[in-house]
Amino acid sequence: MAKEKGRKLIAQNKKARHDYHILDTYEAGLVLTGTEVKSLRQGRASLVDGFVQLDAHEAWLHNVHVPEYSQGTWTNHSARRKRKLLLHRVEIDKLESKSQETGHTIVPLALYFKDGRAKIEIALARGKKEYDKRQTLREKQDRREADRAMSAVRRRQRA
Repeated sequence: MAKEKGRKLIAQNKKARHDYHILDTYEAGLVLTGTEVKSLRQGRASLVDGFVQLDAHEAWLHNVHVPEYSQGTWTNHSARRKRKLLLHRVEIDKLESKSQETGHTIVPLALYFKDGRAKIEIALARGKKEYDKRQTLREKQDRREADRAMSAVRRRQRA
């Protein structure tokens, strides 16, 4: 069997980038059971309600939905169990000190396989206010309109 190479995206949390200002990102490994890995290989997971909590110098991922493996037996996992994250001690200490600040939280951004191993991208984030969200949407629309105008000009120049 050939060794997997590269990055295969399983799930991403687009809502997190809308709801939070992303301050810093980290890549962490996950402690998973066999049926969880098989379910993830089928490309099924949801990060929408997920968050990271730090307890006794350990990072735990909560509320990430990995559905039960369809061919699993009594050894199947529960869909929303808490999962341990594998991070370096320095990273955990840094996250612990930063997350103590008011308004900071740790959210999952993406779940993927990297060279055959399940990884999760987590971010230290600060919640956006409602007007920040509207501003972000407005900037996104302005960028889209500018790109459309530029491509229309390029099409006319070619013709």
